[in-house]
Amino acid sequence: MKRHLVTMFSFIFFALMCSSLAAQQGNLSMSQYQLGSGDRVSISVFGQDDLSMEVRLPDVGTINYPFLGEIKLVGMTAAEVEQLIYDGLLGDYLINPSVSVSIIEYRPFFIDGEVKRPGGYPYQPGLSVNKAAALAGGYTERAARDKITIVREKDGQTFEFTVTVSDMIQPGDIITINQRFF
Repeated sequence: MKRHLVTMFSFIFFALMCSSLAAQQGNLSMSQYQLGSGDRVSISVFGQDDLSMEVRLPDVGTINYPFLGEIKLVGMTAAEVEQLIYDGLLGDYLINPSVSVSIIEYRPFFIDGEVKRPGGYPYQPGLSVNKAAALAGGYTERAARDKITIVREKDGQTFEFTVTVSDMIQPGDIITINQRFF
């Protein structure tokens, strides 16, 4: 009986550790998320309302920030933007600025091909290709669920690759559900 309980406890512990690791890896990927045009971000400096703002990143990827002028945010993570603003304000303007940058709204993803309502949709963390298709009204009768491609831009380069319905998407992705042949 004791041996059975120890085995069961070990299995439960292992399962919890695996699910915790998977959750951490999911959070890690979003913490490394690079900002792009269309993202809406909030920049706050504690106790400094004139240095706090909400802004949607334009196509050029730069914003005009008080005291620092134009700064380019596209391609940076939220943590990198925090550090950039902290370094810029430190010393000349503030003694120890407390800067926080968060993403309020991600840029949309786009889905076309064999879905009932192709178009652009707001991105939500944790979206898979299947969930994105559901937002677009579901697959059509002619959808080839094994022939799905994603076009993704990263670091100024465009990549195209084949995915499955369970693969996760990212903001700005262009998903194409191809047509199957009978």
